[in-house]
Amino acid sequence: MTDTEAFIDTNILLYLLSADNDKADRAEMVVQAGGLISVQVLNEMANVARRKLSMSWGEVNEVLALIRSVCLVAPLTIETHDRGRVVAERYGMGVYDAMIVAAALLGGCKTLYSEDMQDGLLIDHQLRICNPFTIQASSGFRDFDA
Repeated sequence: MTDTEAFIDTNILLYLLSADNDKADRAEMVVQAGGLISVQVLNEMANVARRKLSMSWGEVNEVLALIRSVCLVAPLTIETHDRGRVVAERYGMGVYDAMIVAAALLGGCKTLYSEDMQDGLLIDHQLRICNPFTIQASSGFRDFDA
C-alpha cells in the first residue's frame, strides 16, 4: 500500500501508548507502514492523552509530532463535514466516526484501520474497515515483514 491507501483511526494510535504489548506492537506496525490521519484524529489524541492518560503538554506534543512525522494529515473541510453526514445517515454511524470515514474516503483510502467500527464493512465500494487486532485482519493484513 502507498501512504494514502490506509487511514488510521485514533483508537489504533492510542495503543502506541498502551501497556498491552501485543496491541502496542500491532499499532506500531500499522503506523510504521504509514497512512493518512485527519486533524480530528490529532484532536482526539490530544484530548485522550491529556484527560485520560494525564500526560503533560510536552509529552502530548512529542507523541503528536511523532505521529505527524509518519502519517499524512488531512484537513477538516466543509466537504468532509458534508460527506460525513451522508455516511452517518447511510450507514447508521455516529457523527464522529462518520467524519473519520469521510476523511478516509476523500483521501482515496482503501482501508480504514479501526478497532471501534464494524470490521470488514465496505463503505461506498471503496473503503474497507479493518480491525488490525483480530485474527481475520491478521491473515489479510499488509505484510509488515517485507
